[in-house]
Amino acid sequence: MEWIISQLREHPELAVFLTLFLGFWIGKLKIGKFSLGTVTSVLLVGVLVGQLNIEISGPLKSVFFLLFLFAVGYKVGPQFFRGLKKDGLPQMLFAAIMCVFCLIAPWGLAKIMGYNLGEAAGLLAGSQTISAVIGVAGDTINGLDIAAADKTKFINAIPVAYAVTYIFGTAGSAWLLASIGPRLLGGLEKVKAACKELEAKMGSSDEEEPGIAKAARPVVFRGYKIENDWFGDGKKISELETYFRKDGKTIYVERVRQNGVVGDASPNLILKKGDEVVLSGRREFVIDEEEWIGNEVLNVQLLDFPTETIPVTVSKKTCATKTVAHLRRQKFMHGVSIQSIKRAGVDIPVLPKTVIDAGDVISLIGLKKEVDMAADAIGYADRPTNQTDMIFVGLGILLGGLFGALTVHLGGVPLSLSTSGGALIAGLIFGWLRGKHPTFGRIPEPSLWILNNVGLNMFIAVVGITAGPGFVQGFKEVGVSLFVVGALATAIPLIVGLLLAKYVFKFHPALVLGCTAGARTTTAALGAIQDAVESQTPSLGYTVTYAVGNTLLIIWGVAIVLMM
Repeated sequence: MEWIISQLREHPELAVFLTLFLGFWIGKLKIGKFSLGTVTSVLLVGVLVGQLNIEISGPLKSVFFLLFLFAVGYKVGPQFFRGLKKDGLPQMLFAAIMCVFCLIAPWGLAKIMGYNLGEAAGLLAGSQTISAVIGVAGDTINGLDIAAADKTKFINAIPVAYAVTYIFGTAGSAWLLASIGPRLLGGLEKVKAACKELEAKMGSSDEEEPGIAKAARPVVFRGYKIENDWFGDGKKISELETYFRKDGKTIYVERVRQNGVVGDASPNLILKKGDEVVLSGRREFVIDEEEWIGNEVLNVQLLDFPTETIPVTVSKKTCATKTVAHLRRQKFMHGVSIQSIKRAGVDIPVLPKTVIDAGDVISLIGLKKEVDMAADAIGYADRPTNQTDMIFVGLGILLGGLFGALTVHLGGVPLSLSTSGGALIAGLIFGWLRGKHPTFGRIPEPSLWILNNVGLNMFIAVVGITAGPGFVQGFKEVGVSLFVVGALATAIPLIVGLLLAKYVFKFHPALVLGCTAGARTTTAALGAIQDAVESQTPSLGYTVTYAVGNTLLIIWGVAIVLMM
């Protein structure tokens, strides 16, 4: 054991990976539905490892933190700038006002309790579950004209206060929004009914827009032998597809086997009894046809053809700002079904009146040639790749960091976004550019996950290890009372947000919950809300407010230090 400890001190990079290993492992453990989460676990393990007095020098912490912030901005950039448009402004304004309360509540409570700069910043970071504040506030404190000893004291206090307040910040937010939130809106059953009503207005019923494939209802390809007398002397494929639509279904004929010969389907091809066809569409629709058309057949030659499922980034003006129903009616969508729509990484319901935004990622499925045609008409096909455009990433962080390093002195107080704030702003702009011109700047989803999770947790690991020696003493100083203060700092903005959204902005109940969760960037709460109301509609209010909240709450790391 002594040899291992000496190696960790001699090679501090190994201590970081030890912290990541244990932190990620503990973060996945659950007691019922509760878990510490990866970030908090990594921080606490880092504190434990830090008791060994391991010194970590160099820019390791800052490098990973800048990668994380750029990735955050890149992910939400399209939705942030979309919020500036007319239809997004109410949600954007709501998020901005709520974020102000997310700053004022921790600041006011910190003033009342007599907390120092670091404790106030940690209270903000933990109660609002915005881990990036740890780094942004630390950078701001380092830029202050105060004694080096005070800087160290304040910076080491941040993770202590964060660790104490983060647990209720996460679990408490989910509980408040999923349990208390619906009660403030008139009761859970009333909110459920309102969500179902919204789904109906947006065309969730099969009669309004058949063939809309939800992710939970995958598209299938199945073969059948025609035995129904309806075909008589023969029916065109176009007539059969039209007949399906009369019954409220969208089913396509993809392949045909006639007289032992398999061929592609064409609208004017005549189908007769005894022919075999491959139908594609929603699983429940296609399976129903076994009783009407004839028995299902498992002909390898008939069913052996290539299909493709690809994510497509929406960039064409002819498709952006249009509804799903409008898109489905276009000729290029023949034979192509929509599996899912992601916006800022969040799945939104695929309903006829769901409006598609530039930068959305739509998952299409169908025959390769048909999917390729649809992808070209909609935007850019993001086919799987392992390559990240590091020219784009490197340039973005460089330019953002240089911009953030600019300092303006007002009344002797240095005002600066810091390099971390600059990286976030650069991510927003570069992410927006990527949404507009998706032919460059590609960061595949697995790479984005690495930048987000490994970037943040590598930073947090170093923070924990560095703060470790003084963590226990710091915890004794802030006391258990900080947990109660943190709970208040979490609850106040959420309750204010719910009331604002309901009475001032008069959002739909589903959007009230989604917008409030988004402004606080609490994805765990969104999941709890959707489970409680049994609907995906709250996610429609989540994405724009999430983009605004993710930006402002991080910048508040600078603001709270200056305000204190």
